[in-house]
Amino acid sequence: MNDVALFGSTVFQEDVRQLALECLPWDTYRNQNILVTGASGMIPMYIVGTLLAANDEHDLGIHVTGMVRNLAKAKPRLSAALSRTDFTLVEGDVTEPKEFDRTFTTIFHGASPARPSLHKSSPVSTLKANTLGTINLLDRLVSDGGGSFVLLSSSEVYGAVSGVDLIAEDSVGELQHFAPRASYSEGKRIAETALAAYSDEFDVRPLSVRFGHIYGPGMALDDGRVQADFLADVVRGQDITMMSAGAPTRTYTYVADAVLGLFYAHLRGEESVYNVADPQGNVSIRELAEKFAASRPELGLKLAFVNESDSGSYSPVASLGLASDRIQSLGWVAKTDLSSGVSRAVRSFEEGPLI
Repeated sequence: MNDVALFGSTVFQEDVRQLALECLPWDTYRNQNILVTGASGMIPMYIVGTLLAANDEHDLGIHVTGMVRNLAKAKPRLSAALSRTDFTLVEGDVTEPKEFDRTFTTIFHGASPARPSLHKSSPVSTLKANTLGTINLLDRLVSDGGGSFVLLSSSEVYGAVSGVDLIAEDSVGELQHFAPRASYSEGKRIAETALAAYSDEFDVRPLSVRFGHIYGPGMALDDGRVQADFLADVVRGQDITMMSAGAPTRTYTYVADAVLGLFYAHLRGEESVYNVADPQGNVSIRELAEKFAASRPELGLKLAFVNESDSGSYSPVASLGLASDRIQSLGWVAKTDLSSGVSRAVRSFEEGPLI
């Protein structure tokens, strides 16, 4: 029980329909062929779902192609989308050039191993997806005549930034690059450089969206990050396991709000780089665990500390978050508070169907 057929979830359908109703210039996409890579991942699935919902709401005449590495694994997750005439699911690895039966004017590149465990166990695949994958797709867009390229990037490109409370888009930090784990962070950095280079030399409109910590429907329960671990505990009706006192703070953003930020940046923005993070979601890991435990009070879940000494009082430690001023200047505001977002994530698994 590690996953959910997201397109069959009422929560997901509510989310993407609400996104499609947002007052944005959706007509920008009219009659476009759009490619979304990594289409079975949490954020890319929300992009696909929002584009299809916008097609329904605004009769845009767009066609969305979702690209995945493994059709057998992706089909159950995408479920209801597969019967639509405005959506095609194709198999392919972005690290290899691929032929399509359509030309694309917009590409959303989300194909990248996101789980930290994969960065450690498969650093070469992680590096290739972000570097070769980005270059191959940019070459594809150029050969199709140019267009818009949206890179799903990460706060990890900043490395360790000192002397600031919130990291702005022009910040530069230190990164230990001679390490397998850097395959993700350095890979994203190279991807952004490739995007800037192609934009300078060819007819490519660049956009890099740097996400913070995203949670919500579509997370895999075995993802390995704390938000997925806590979700798995609630879904399984067991006390939430705390490996530490949970003092570090992170900025958590509900996935629908994160994708709304992406569309605000793409449809309203003029900059090439935007952070997307909910400033109200800046909480400690312990506070996040408490939100998950409280999401289903009827279960009576508690925090179970591996180290009992961690259960006592603690002081949250300062942790860098992403500055959201640039994206907020476009009118974006996160609409889902942490308690509601956590509850919706749990509800998506309660509804099923689980796969």
